[in-house]
Amino acid sequence: MSVRELVVLGTASQVPTRHRNHNGYLLRWDGTGILFDPGEGTQRQMLRAGVAAHDLNRICVTHFHGDHSLGLAGVIQRINLDQVPHPVTAHYPASGQRYFERLRYATAYRETVRLVEQPVAADGPLAVTDAYTLDARLLSHPVESYGYRLTEPDGRRLLPERLAAHGIKGPDVGRIQREGVLNGVTLEQVSEVRRGQRFAFVMDTRLCDGVYALADGADMLVIESTFLDEDVRLATDHGHLTAGQAAAVARDAGVRHLVLTHFSQRYAEPEEFERQARAAGFEGELSIAQDLMRVPLPKRQNAS
Repeated sequence: MSVRELVVLGTASQVPTRHRNHNGYLLRWDGTGILFDPGEGTQRQMLRAGVAAHDLNRICVTHFHGDHSLGLAGVIQRINLDQVPHPVTAHYPASGQRYFERLRYATAYRETVRLVEQPVAADGPLAVTDAYTLDARLLSHPVESYGYRLTEPDGRRLLPERLAAHGIKGPDVGRIQREGVLNGVTLEQVSEVRRGQRFAFVMDTRLCDGVYALADGADMLVIESTFLDEDVRLATDHGHLTAGQAAAVARDAGVRHLVLTHFSQRYAEPEEFERQARAAGFEGELSIAQDLMRVPLPKRQNAS
């Protein structure tokens, strides 16, 4: 059964709190698992969330601040301990190669799994598969940081009434899907475009072109909102976003489901992030991330 959902492993900015672990986010995309920003404690959070090392196919690190990467050592060693039967690909800023190597080999262990290192050095596609294209875009933070975006290819949805009107049924339905034409009837005549889903992951950054490019038309946008709007100057100085800024991006980009996360420990009331996001004019689905939350991607839309 195909599952597309975000599993939230941690939501804290800078330091863990009593109720929030360091960052960690798993995207289940059908049979593929992509782990974003494994901060300290991610391995234990995976256990609590029912996520196995075997579920991981890619690891994407936005940047090498500790709350986004200190869990790499444990996750990589767990992949090897459990002898994951497939290669795991790691994406991370190329400028942080030394940090990746230190975390990968932080302690002694036996390597049993092929970990493919694919550092990111520029905007553009990182991987193209039948299921999705993975892209990266540079963000604006005191250290080099990249956001990630998955885009599913557009497909087509067959329309039963049009098939019936042309007398196409039984095995012929499969034939026209495979061949594109049947007895002079084209696939386009009996179907409509099914827009591919789009997922964007934006962590530590100020407002910049990369933020808008990643968010554009996303079905789900997972984005940092470290500060509340009254602390916008502090956010800008430290290379972060406020709840209102993140929501305004989502509003202008046509995002369907907005997930706010990466909260500063200075705030005790998560409801205020929701209030400020709505005050910024975002009217779509909204989740204020909590540890171990599961958020399904919205159902596909037909192209307009």
